[in-house]
Amino acid sequence: MALLNIGADNRDDAFYRYKMPKMITKIEGRGNGIKTNIVNMVDIAKALARPPSYTTKYFGCELGAQSKFDEKTGTSLVNGSHDTAKLAGLLENFIKKYVQCYGCGNPETEVMITKSQMIQLKCAACGFLSDVDMRDKLTTFIVKNPPETKKASKDKKALRRAEKERLKEGEAADEELKKLKKEVKKKGSSSKDGTTKSSSTKKKGNNSDEDRISPAHSQVDEKEEVDGDDDDDVQWQTDTSLEAARLRIQEQLSAATADMVMLSTDESEKKAKAAQKAVGSPKSSTLRAGQTKAENGNLCSNENLVNELKAKIQKGLTGKQLQSIIGSLSGSAQEKMTALFEALFDGVEKGFTKEVVKKKNFLAAAVAQEEGSQLHLLRAIEAFCGKSRSLLKEVALVLKALYDADLLEEEHMVQWYQEGLQGGNKDSQIWKNAKPFIEWLQSAESESEED
Repeated sequence: MALLNIGADNRDDAFYRYKMPKMITKIEGRGNGIKTNIVNMVDIAKALARPPSYTTKYFGCELGAQSKFDEKTGTSLVNGSHDTAKLAGLLENFIKKYVQCYGCGNPETEVMITKSQMIQLKCAACGFLSDVDMRDKLTTFIVKNPPETKKASKDKKALRRAEKERLKEGEAADEELKKLKKEVKKKGSSSKDGTTKSSSTKKKGNNSDEDRISPAHSQVDEKEEVDGDDDDDVQWQTDTSLEAARLRIQEQLSAATADMVMLSTDESEKKAKAAQKAVGSPKSSTLRAGQTKAENGNLCSNENLVNELKAKIQKGLTGKQLQSIIGSLSGSAQEKMTALFEALFDGVEKGFTKEVVKKKNFLAAAVAQEEGSQLHLLRAIEAFCGKSRSLLKEVALVLKALYDADLLEEEHMVQWYQEGLQGGNKDSQIWKNAKPFIEWLQSAESESEED
């Protein structure tokens, strides 16, 4: 069966995941009793997550003809002879009015009827509530025949929990096996050392054949032990400790910039420890003055980074040139990402999401530089959007735009969101606005795993 992208705007997108079957019609009867049968109306309505009676009734209202959908047989009939192309155009209008979100255009919406008998579309991606025009004829039919509410499937959650527990048990069993192997090898090596020492004391000065052959055997055994230990010690995972991060910074940056980064981090740690020791002492006032100077210095360095990046972006840069420029700048990876984001979107209030889409090439070049850069980008978005309420309103739309552009992955977004909640700022507006999108991501992942 041929599949089409849902929505006329997404017609040319080969990787669009929301699809529906192509409409198939059949003319039945003759004369005054001629009718048009939409053969696969049930499949189309299922792809749109709407009852097939809605689409059939919409065709009848727009064409001024009687329409009927039989729930038992699943047949959709419209009086008169109508072309497939004409009905497909009417279906596109139905999708724009009653399926797609008015904010982000996502077709994953849910029909809601308010207490005042108004119809709204709630988007599962950005959380936007779209108000449907109640002057349309189909609205009265929807109010009288509301859609069935989706029941939460408890079996899906139970399966996901069981899968996680099974993976944890497997990892624990692997670790226990490794420990047992190491203990057995240690005991074997100690027993071999004892036997070789006793044999050497007994057979000093005797040049027999056994003395000539035994060293060869011992060397082979030692080589086998070394090879076995190497296989067990290999761990295919990245080290996220502070020392490992510093080593990676030294490898990637030049010698001069790496030394500057290390000195800045060491000085900040020493100042923090000195401030803790000096609380309550008469020298606390001087320490506070030093801290304020350091903070002012950090602000000045951040402004210098922003101004420097602004000047170079205005000249016109490619992605590779931007990567080399960011690598040559002094400062931590987070400071560079924050400065780059401010330089790109400084002064933007309205239309923040559109500006992010326009300049996604610069963000892609910055994200592709090193591991963990996606978290740096998310923290930069958090810091930038915290400056204005209008920017906070578009947080979910910005996250979705970067997710669709493959700049942000689900794992990093969920990790960033959970770290933000655990940090003690649960009541912050940015987490409230990002919550619907994060929940949609997790539900979409579970559905894709089940499919």
